[in-house]
Amino acid sequence: MDWLTDNKIPVGKSAKTAFEWLRDNARPVFDGLENGLETLISLLLGLLEYTPPLIVIALFIALTWCLQRSWKPCLLVLVGFLFILNQGYWDETLESLTLVLFACIFCMAIGMPIGIAVAHRPRLYRAIRPVLDLMQTLPTFVYLIPMIVFFGIGMVPGLVATVIFVLPAPIRLTHLGVSSTPTPLLEAAEAFGATPRQKLWKVELPYAMPQIMTGLNQTIMLSLSMVVIAGLVGADGLGVPVVRALNQVNPALGFESGFIIVVVAIMLDRMLRMEH
Repeated sequence: MDWLTDNKIPVGKSAKTAFEWLRDNARPVFDGLENGLETLISLLLGLLEYTPPLIVIALFIALTWCLQRSWKPCLLVLVGFLFILNQGYWDETLESLTLVLFACIFCMAIGMPIGIAVAHRPRLYRAIRPVLDLMQTLPTFVYLIPMIVFFGIGMVPGLVATVIFVLPAPIRLTHLGVSSTPTPLLEAAEAFGATPRQKLWKVELPYAMPQIMTGLNQTIMLSLSMVVIAGLVGADGLGVPVVRALNQVNPALGFESGFIIVVVAIMLDRMLRMEH
């Protein structure tokens, strides 16, 4: 079998060459993207940090009430945020929420149109499905290597790596929702003279909304799961104390910061969960 190992396919070398070529030839693009994302992150994070915590909590409770129309998730959000304040992780939580928010915005803005497009084009979906499988199964740590090459360390490489890792979820669930629209509904819309655009906005998207909201929920959960990974490349947030606890072999700090991440995940899940 020596002949097989001696003729190794240069997968790693090819990837390295491609990354270095992009770094050297697309530097203005990466610098502009980094500066733009850093500005957006700084503006939102500065606004959240400047606002008194109780006002931020009240805004989240109001958003929860608008989405759920129930006092139970509102109470859960209130207790969760008060617990975060009690543990002294308010700033780290705001940093992580900022990262998650931008990841969700970019993932849904990119994933929903792609999901709609491939739902109407089955061949296109079959063509990109291996790419989606690769994006979801590739170890998350692998994404950090090219991000460091392109952007250095900080919030931006963590955000970009998060978007790449999470993007398949909204694409798949939007595709599932739109493509599963019952044929009688579509035929009825056509019988009443609906255009393709009207069918999309008035039939397919309303029918697919539960799946789309599930995609948003999954996007938030997966983005939050990347918080610790992003902390390894210098991204601020709840991943920093977890990484610090790992380096110091500090179980108390690790459990404390990890439990805060669980609390944030539960709050966001209850805020966006659709029961019907």
